[in-house]
Amino acid sequence: MTSDADLILVGGGLANGLLAWRLREARPGLRILLLEQGRALGGNHTWSFHDYDLSEAQHAWIAPLVSQRWDHYRVVFPLLRRELRSGYASILSGQFHQCLMARLGDAVRLNAEVKTVEPQRVVMADGEVLTAPAVIDGRGVRRSRHLALGFQKFLGQEVRLAVPHGLTGPIIMDASVAQHDGYRFIYVLPLAADRLLIEDTYYADGEAVASETLRDNIAGYASVNGWRITEVEREEQGVLPIVLSGDPDAFWRDAGGVPQSGLSAGLFHPTTGYSLPDAVRLADHLLALDRWTSAELCTAIGKHARRQWRERGFFRLLNRMLFMAGRPDHRWQVMQRFYRLPEPLIQRFYAARLTPWDRLRIVSGKPPVPLGEALRALAADNLHLKDSR
Repeated sequence: MTSDADLILVGGGLANGLLAWRLREARPGLRILLLEQGRALGGNHTWSFHDYDLSEAQHAWIAPLVSQRWDHYRVVFPLLRRELRSGYASILSGQFHQCLMARLGDAVRLNAEVKTVEPQRVVMADGEVLTAPAVIDGRGVRRSRHLALGFQKFLGQEVRLAVPHGLTGPIIMDASVAQHDGYRFIYVLPLAADRLLIEDTYYADGEAVASETLRDNIAGYASVNGWRITEVEREEQGVLPIVLSGDPDAFWRDAGGVPQSGLSAGLFHPTTGYSLPDAVRLADHLLALDRWTSAELCTAIGKHARRQWRERGFFRLLNRMLFMAGRPDHRWQVMQRFYRLPEPLIQRFYAARLTPWDRLRIVSGKPPVPLGEALRALAADNLHLKDSR
């Protein structure tokens, strides 16, 4: 029986989109079918990354997808303002969609509603059955009782202003704003002289998003900075998981033998929630495989994800410090202290490549939270067991 493709990618988000982009360039003979339930690949999102997150070769292959680049960014806290001379870049979903459609053409199906996903077949909502030797599910966060989570939730608006804003680079954290519902900051990307993306972001215990409140907060922030908004051109919102503890083996068993990608595979920075660097690394990792079957992919991706989990335990420890130690409206003190550290260490933190000395530098000295609560947070590496009872 002839299959419909060599590889079916379910979900046209960042991870599957980057994988399809990379494969079409490097393995043009591989028959790919990319299924997206929405009207556009990538949905309505902005993905950002730091220059140091990727290798020179990785920068080169994603370059056509990148919408904006800057050579610096700023952070703002009640007792600290700092400019970091590190490159920063963003991919906007509109450009992501256009580039992928131009490269993939009829290998993409939009408005494709999927009913079930199995290792070698996909059943569509209308009853159509698609088959392939390999299927990868990349439809976003896969909820699991085997993970204990906090949440990074946000609402952002792309706005046009009456006059130029004057920013020369992003503000990736402005935590000088009023603190409530956890650690709160404003994130600002200058997209043109008179256009900004402004996001109101929270590291919170709950995942509910009070959309109207966040819209009001964005309007208030713009007003305080003297930016008069003439038009809201686009709005996006999301809730990203921040992992506190978990059982990666049980998490992968729940996948039922179906290879996963992106957030569904747990491949994102544990503390920042940034997912693009891990998506790029996964694409390069899979490119080296000789056989493309679901069994081979599930083994390769599972090993890769478990290795990342082991290497990133320190970040989950920091997450527990952020979420569990001290009052929620004082969590900004943890991040303010972090941003006083040397810039190369901060670069390695975002790239998830901390050295043993980096880890010691981050936790040494007087903690910005009560010592007893800090020690309890450090020891609480089994929260997922409590949550699953």
